[in-house]
Amino acid sequence: MNSWSDAYDSKPPWDVGHPQFAIVELVFNNELRPGKVLDLGCGTGQNTIFLAENGFDAIGVDISPEAISLARENAKEIGVSVGFRVGDVLRLSRYFPAHSFDAIIDSGLFHILSDDDRWTYVRQIHRVLKENGRYYLLCFSEKEQSRAGPRRVSKAEIDTVFGKHFKINYIADTLFESALHVGGAKAYLVSATRLEGK
Repeated sequence: MNSWSDAYDSKPPWDVGHPQFAIVELVFNNELRPGKVLDLGCGTGQNTIFLAENGFDAIGVDISPEAISLARENAKEIGVSVGFRVGDVLRLSRYFPAHSFDAIIDSGLFHILSDDDRWTYVRQIHRVLKENGRYYLLCFSEKEQSRAGPRRVSKAEIDTVFGKHFKINYIADTLFESALHVGGAKAYLVSATRLEGK
């Protein structure tokens, strides 16, 4: 695979054809409440579309033009109004004004970023979130023992990278649905609240 666009020449393993169960639970448990939400690394838009169907003003961003094209097709097919744009999550400030979003979700993006890019990523999401905005991360955890999939993320890494700009509300064990992991890969669901003035 030479680029993220190449990943969509066939169906990538993270494109399971429906929203991630951990994201669905956030909505059905009324933890993630309707508002303006940004879905980072949205892929073919399953999570974004689900949010739009449930009353959210949802926008999905992905670096792959092919993924965004498929996401737009998926939304059109079921008649959902949702915004998608090709964009680099490390440059969110180019696309959105400061304090634009009530919440941000990341389902499977953070765990592919390099160590250096993670710091840039956190600064960018902090900038575009509103005061006391919520951030939700779904990522592979270090408890997943299979070789397939992205790099694993530890609780200590999450605390270190996010701790300056966010209050970590919880890091919960969950599953990340993937075609490479029968029954789902071991993952973390992270809830964090934006700290002001950091």
